[in-house]
Amino acid sequence: MSVKSSLERLKMQIRRESSDSEEDNAAKKPPQSRGEVKASPAFYQFDKFPEYKEFTTMEWYLDKEKYPRTQFLKRLSVSDATVNLEGREMINYSTYNYLGLAGDARVKEAAKRAVDTFGTSTGSGRSITGEIELHRAFENEICEVLGTEDAVLSVGGYSTNTFAIGYLCRNKDLILYDELIHNSALAGCKMTAARRIGFPHNDYEALEALLAENRGKFERVLILVEGVYSMDGDIPDLPRLIDIKRRYKALLMVDEAHSFGIIGPNGLGVTDYFDFDPHDVDIYFGSLSKSFGTCGGYIAGPKPLIAMLKYFAPGVLLYGAAPTPANTAAGLEALRIMRAEPQRARRLVDNARYFVQRAKAAGLDTYNSHDSAVVPLMCRDSELALWLSMALFGQGICAYPMLHPIVPRDKSRLRFFINTFHTHQQLDYTIQCIVDNLRVAPKSKGVF
Repeated sequence: MSVKSSLERLKMQIRRESSDSEEDNAAKKPPQSRGEVKASPAFYQFDKFPEYKEFTTMEWYLDKEKYPRTQFLKRLSVSDATVNLEGREMINYSTYNYLGLAGDARVKEAAKRAVDTFGTSTGSGRSITGEIELHRAFENEICEVLGTEDAVLSVGGYSTNTFAIGYLCRNKDLILYDELIHNSALAGCKMTAARRIGFPHNDYEALEALLAENRGKFERVLILVEGVYSMDGDIPDLPRLIDIKRRYKALLMVDEAHSFGIIGPNGLGVTDYFDFDPHDVDIYFGSLSKSFGTCGGYIAGPKPLIAMLKYFAPGVLLYGAAPTPANTAAGLEALRIMRAEPQRARRLVDNARYFVQRAKAAGLDTYNSHDSAVVPLMCRDSELALWLSMALFGQGICAYPMLHPIVPRDKSRLRFFINTFHTHQQLDYTIQCIVDNLRVAPKSKGVF
């Protein structure tokens, strides 16, 4: 090796060592501070969030009025027409186990058999090793009942509705939704880049005016309604909606969470109630946590729709575990019982009509509820709704208040879920307690 090349190698080594030393020194130096950013504590301290302040106001009010805490109580029985809360038997109007199937021996036995065969979990998503025969069996049977081409069963009702809507609409699309649509649908709307416009509840002239003005500006148009509205208990005019969606080439999606299993001569939902061609509704959503007495959600409709949701829609099947064997088996058995025993739904609707009739005769406001399990008792004042709920609780009646922000302040209410196993004696006792309590109700203090 020449002297020249040796010198060059030595220079290169010195440069490398010098560079390494500079990097080491730089690493040891503390990072330069950019100064402290100024921001209100309301933006980064949870106890300063306005939402938390609203919560603490409610807590303060409950303590001040010496109200018992009725939320998060330990339940010691099946939640049915009656329920045992921490050792106390109550008449129960706060469960959407409408048909009593959550405690039915056949449903429980089906769930146990599924656990014995498949275990407690599917262990993965359906597209890999999470698929079990019960999933397809449920989908086939719900299609047969609804008259649709296909269906997909997913793990939760709320998430199924949210993610299906979130997947279907894009930035060149329009979503028109009834202003009283469920929060899960609103969450789905917010996930999309679509234009979103609410129309006044059950106002079909307003809906048609929006379509006349906007249909030509967008590609897909999705109309969202419920089969039974979960706060008001009323039923939309589906034949009129179908006529509108046909003329404006829109897609119609119906949330059947509170309608399937209840309305219609056989209790099989909106198609049964109105007796129309099931293909006139493009998308059916259903929840297994209501009439089915278990947990899960499904979308039913044309085969192309279901194929897209199964393979491409995050949150429907992708990126999550499949519905558990127990929940799926329970839902399938519940569906078969609903089909075989339509008298359950008929008895429930008879109970609801009786309750509404007795309430109106007593001068109570049940708003727009008809032919459904959901009956609001309008108080139109948050403090009155809360006070009345607490008074009824003391008399062995479990009926929870719906307050702001769940509903507008001037539409605060108690919400009654009527059950197929409620007796007329229980319903009469409840109405009498409401009337007696309202006679001595305190004046609102305007706290919230």
